[in-house]
Amino acid sequence: MKEKKTGLSGVISGVFKVLVGILLLINPVGFTTGIIAAFGVFLCIMGVASVISYVRTEPLLAMGSKKLHKGLIYVAAGIFCICKSHWFVATFPILTILYGITILVTGFGKVQLTVDMLRLKWKRWYLAAIGAVISLLCAAVILMNPFTTTGMLWVFVGVTLIVDAVFDIVTILFGKAKEEKIEK
Repeated sequence: MKEKKTGLSGVISGVFKVLVGILLLINPVGFTTGIIAAFGVFLCIMGVASVISYVRTEPLLAMGSKKLHKGLIYVAAGIFCICKSHWFVATFPILTILYGITILVTGFGKVQLTVDMLRLKWKRWYLAAIGAVISLLCAAVILMNPFTTTGMLWVFVGVTLIVDAVFDIVTILFGKAKEEKIEK
């Protein structure tokens, strides 16, 4: 039962990545700015909740909780995200490098999945291999950062997310079909 949940969560994650990729293709800067502002609102809510919790807690207990301290930091960070969301877009090259590293690490995981599938003699191991190669190539392109505009790089990230997610979903679905045949 746990394996089926893992497959379902993988498919849901893949569909989510496809949706994010599509939104990045439609309006990359607007989508990013919106996500950052929404995260800022979330931080402000968490901060206010922490401050309220601090005020409601007995003074002696509240003293060691750092809830006021954390709440004020969350609110300040949230306000920064809301008011200066374009700052994050301007620092996108740094964020892109972090994204490229993430894709590279994910690609290495897909290499192991491919090798595992080969060792188990699964017929469709090549799907995982294609996904691994695509992830590693996309990571290499992102880390070399050959783009001149942030918008173009966002479009590339969107396409990368969509392609990567599609191969993940296909690998999961075919992998589950193979597991079910083995169980029978």
